[in-house]
Amino acid sequence: MPVPVPQQRTAPAAEATRVAHLTLLVIEDDPAGTFTVPELPAAAGTRVRIRTARNLTEAARLLTDDVDCILLDLALPPGSETRAGEGAEGPAELTTLTHVLRMAPRHAVLALTAEDDADLAAEAVRVGAQDYLFRGELDGRLLTRAIRYAVERKRADVAQHQLTESKLRAQENARLERGLLPTPLLQGSELRFAARYRPGRSRALLGGDFYDTVRTPDGTVHAMIGDVCGHGPDEAALGVELRIAWRALTLAGLCGDELLSTLQQVLEHERESEEIFATLCTVDITPDGRRAGLCLAGHPAPLITRQGRAAQLLPYEDGGPALGLLPHARWPRRQVELGGSWSLMMYTDGLIEGRVGPAGTQRLGQDGMVAMINRQLAEGLSGEALLEAAVTEVRELNGGELTDDVAVLLLDRDRGRSSSLPRPRPGSASVASAQRPPL
Repeated sequence: MPVPVPQQRTAPAAEATRVAHLTLLVIEDDPAGTFTVPELPAAAGTRVRIRTARNLTEAARLLTDDVDCILLDLALPPGSETRAGEGAEGPAELTTLTHVLRMAPRHAVLALTAEDDADLAAEAVRVGAQDYLFRGELDGRLLTRAIRYAVERKRADVAQHQLTESKLRAQENARLERGLLPTPLLQGSELRFAARYRPGRSRALLGGDFYDTVRTPDGTVHAMIGDVCGHGPDEAALGVELRIAWRALTLAGLCGDELLSTLQQVLEHERESEEIFATLCTVDITPDGRRAGLCLAGHPAPLITRQGRAAQLLPYEDGGPALGLLPHARWPRRQVELGGSWSLMMYTDGLIEGRVGPAGTQRLGQDGMVAMINRQLAEGLSGEALLEAAVTEVRELNGGELTDDVAVLLLDRDRGRSSSLPRPRPGSASVASAQRPPL
């Protein structure tokens, strides 16, 4: 048998002692004549305070933030404040109402009219009033209830409008961010491309990480991945600027140290403070696909897997500093032998800085990443499946979402099946964990 709870019986009585105060602004040209505000007792826990205005000029003066609702007599003739028909969405009789709605967009509005003007009253609600009242049926209790209803309906309308605006803004931002993601330009190349991208910011599509891949007219494939320090929208915007600058400079024929030196100038001009820097890794793969030039600017070295051999890191001893740290810095270009069939994985530090272990005190690190990739390769994973498994496992080892941005780019060359590989096609961009079709 349930035990009764005394507090539940006494709560309604406590509620009844609370009195809500609402302020009503009445706009009517003769409050003492054709229309008189009825007595408004503290009925149902609500006490209504009345202000009266004879015209719109006086109403504007009395319309302060503490006014909860406006009661407008639709018989009020338009004054000098309004122009007949200007901005009206309905009949000319509603010109004054439309002016009030523009004057008080955050306030609830009740329309007051005669009983034989039901059609006009309904039109007033369509135009924007929260409800309407008839003079002949007006009493204190009905007016109190109508005011409370109008106030709550206005609050709901405002909340719905704000929610709709927020959704539209989010959709617009998402479209904008998707448009800023790279579309690889690999038409004519035998290389396969795949990528994964996970921004660290909640509900964002872009972070400070960036990547791109293009094929120049001489057949060289250029790939790049970078990371702007920080995780906010400013860092994301700077990453987009650097990516676009890299693509333009690459297509213009710059490479190696000359390209990175120019990118550093772009960074220095576009960053908000001198503390902002960016790491970068670039590779340029020869048209025959057997060699590549590697430049590192404070960025982790790529991972390469050659046919019949375990994955290993490319040399990184000759790298230069991150962009934006040292003026007049230099970035040597190192020649790397790739071989006939290979997979090259470029990544940002978000992939290797996740926590591992039961206590979460250690980082995965490059050695841990290499071991993880080799284990996944032994399971037969490659291409899209390999990237998906790598990012998923790093997240699981971390015990949840990674706080840093993660970008991973994979280029494959398999001489055994190159003739049957699909040619790269433009127009697909990897967003968060969504899969990108093979290129």
